[in-house]
Amino acid sequence: MRGCVLALALLAAPAFAQADCRTGAYRLADGAILDVGPSDGNMRWRRSDGITGALVPTASTGVFTSTLGWTGKPDAHALSFDCARGDVRLDGQRATRILFDVKETSFPDADARLAGRLIMPKGDEAAPIAILVTGSEETSALETNPLQRLLPAMGIGVFVYDKRGTGKSGGAYTQDFEILSRGALSALAETRKLAGKRAGRIGFVGLSLGGWVAPIAAARSKVDYVVVGYGLAVSPLEQNRSELVLEMQLAGDARADIDKAMEIADAADAIMLSGFTRGFERFDTVRARYRAEPWYRHVHGNFLYLMLPLSEAQLRAGKDQFLVGTPWQRDPMPMLSAAKTPQLWILGNDDLKAPSAETSRRITRLAQQGKPFTLSLIPGVDHGLYEYESAKDGARTRTRLSSVYLPMLRDFIREGRLRASYGDALIVSPAASPATR
Repeated sequence: MRGCVLALALLAAPAFAQADCRTGAYRLADGAILDVGPSDGNMRWRRSDGITGALVPTASTGVFTSTLGWTGKPDAHALSFDCARGDVRLDGQRATRILFDVKETSFPDADARLAGRLIMPKGDEAAPIAILVTGSEETSALETNPLQRLLPAMGIGVFVYDKRGTGKSGGAYTQDFEILSRGALSALAETRKLAGKRAGRIGFVGLSLGGWVAPIAAARSKVDYVVVGYGLAVSPLEQNRSELVLEMQLAGDARADIDKAMEIADAADAIMLSGFTRGFERFDTVRARYRAEPWYRHVHGNFLYLMLPLSEAQLRAGKDQFLVGTPWQRDPMPMLSAAKTPQLWILGNDDLKAPSAETSRRITRLAQQGKPFTLSLIPGVDHGLYEYESAKDGARTRTRLSSVYLPMLRDFIREGRLRASYGDALIVSPAASPATR
């Protein structure tokens, strides 16, 4: 397994390719957008209000039942497809396919070529454009990212691309922010070339790990906005540690026990920072000291849990699964503090993979200082801004996307600001700078 920042890229290859006739965006009679596309090895439908389900084929050709979110539980929805007519029926309500102007491309990025796609609303008028900077996943964004259809259906162009080492793109997979930001800048240049006079407001939408990358690319270019979704304003190493602390707090562990667990984290960090060349004796010692403690089974973190069961020999042999260029100690705050481009940070209050408390405090502080930062903190959602249900053991299963996420994306990309309210989300807008008070 590869140890990845923010999420493990262990998804199966999609069973449905982008070219599947059912994949597309559709308009329902009530005006809502219905998206259908491959995800997690299945076909999935999504409404623009965040409701989603996996499609399960039935004995009837072209008819699918649905299961709630990622729970596997039937949700009473049914979809049928007529590829010849280009439409779909959701619970008997017809939805017609939304057509886009699409340009496939391949563009240079240092020693590699990246595969990309520009999707624009139909017509010849200018439109805002979002360049999608994806997270740590190793799957193809060209095949699986639904924003490439959902946003164009809302009148926003999208440039989506497979980052290096994924999908149809060349180069080696990496989590090096500098290399990935150069890829985003290459995507920006290609977007402007392909869009031409149709390019309106243009910016980066960085999701998960892309939340570290997109602001770097914005600092080195001229764009109109940045959106960070469920990203972090702390270092990757701190992300691992804060996840460990939050998970143990939720499990009810005492502060003294969390402090003991942090000794294990310290030892694992030392191995990681050494490039898996030293620190193994210390790691073995603290693991042995606490392995019998009742709280030990709660020790997880972002990558720590992958290291815990491995011997020194196994860690050394598997180091390439962990060492993928991640700048573990990189502090994003100096760059963010100097940012001039308006940024929207959309965070989940219950995010376990990217705990949002410290990032929320830091972005709020920047906004209060008059910096061009807007924060949206959505309660009751986990990583990816998904609502969830919890099992008795605390395990979470995603049920739907937050209903306010897509409206926030749409409004900030179009207007550069949010409305006063979006459901029960906490919105912090930039304070007036001293020069404008």
